[in-house]
Amino acid sequence: MRNLITDVAGLKVGHADDARLAAGVTAILFDRPAAAAVDVRGGAPGTRETDLLDAHRTVAAIDAVVLSGGSAYGLDSPSGVQAWLRAHGRGFAVGDIRIPIVCGAALFDMLNGGDKNWGIFPPFRDLGYAAADAAAIDFGLGTVGAGYGATVFNLKGGLGSASAVTREGHTVGAIVAVNACGSVTVGASRHFWAAPFEHGSEFGGCGFPAQVPPEALVPHAKGRPGENTTIALVATDAALDKAQCHQVAVMAQDGLSRAIYPVHTTLDGDTVFAAATGRRPLKQAVAEVSEIGATAANVLARAVARGVYEASALPFPGTPPAWRDRFAPQRRE
Repeated sequence: MRNLITDVAGLKVGHADDARLAAGVTAILFDRPAAAAVDVRGGAPGTRETDLLDAHRTVAAIDAVVLSGGSAYGLDSPSGVQAWLRAHGRGFAVGDIRIPIVCGAALFDMLNGGDKNWGIFPPFRDLGYAAADAAAIDFGLGTVGAGYGATVFNLKGGLGSASAVTREGHTVGAIVAVNACGSVTVGASRHFWAAPFEHGSEFGGCGFPAQVPPEALVPHAKGRPGENTTIALVATDAALDKAQCHQVAVMAQDGLSRAIYPVHTTLDGDTVFAAATGRRPLKQAVAEVSEIGATAANVLARAVARGVYEASALPFPGTPPAWRDRFAPQRRE
């Protein structure tokens, strides 16, 4: 186990980013079309091709999910991934034409100090193509891909991932670009809200504080409306249909609630996709889908903390420090 979403058989992940732009793209490609769904909780989402994920829509499976910086401009990035997939013979067959089905979500990182004066056309389509071309089993965390320009209330945000296995043997993974309005740490401390769900010392092993100070429960917020958003994909190797994927996406949103405070605000566009690669059949669907959803929530909480823990600060004036700059990694006392 790599403790990455690619522990789920049947998918790969690629990043592309631009240091001068201070933004990037993360592409998650499925080896074969996967059932998928989405749940949107934030008040200011930026998404592409989410309506077709409804259980009653015609298209039963998708080829890729793309997470991107760049706000609405970042919604060009799935076009680049679509171009890469078409060049490789992938897509929904309509006669002799193949149309790759690529869903996506974007976060706002336009005021992070990077140079956004790109001319007439934004660079995100090309970044999407490059991210697809880089897709592999192993990939980086922190200030990479869609998490390159991300921030949270008081720290640098980033790209995180984690995985786990249910009691029935289904692998569940998450990947997330953390650009939240709220905080992932308990107040000004080094402790992560997600600490009770940590595996080993995957985000520092700092544990949870003995007491939560009252000031940590004051709902501070970063920025203005639309300047945030945490976007994620949870995936499993179980054979789920679109309706079951939707239930998993709904349950996985609890992972954001366990890792970010406050979350799902009017300032965020929090969006969680869920996908199933269908490698392992279900024996008892109701019970197993419920456990997959519960596991997805835990894994997503861990991925959020890992994204911030692994991040490095941007080299621009006024940008927030990385967790590692503010808190030297420490073990539980």
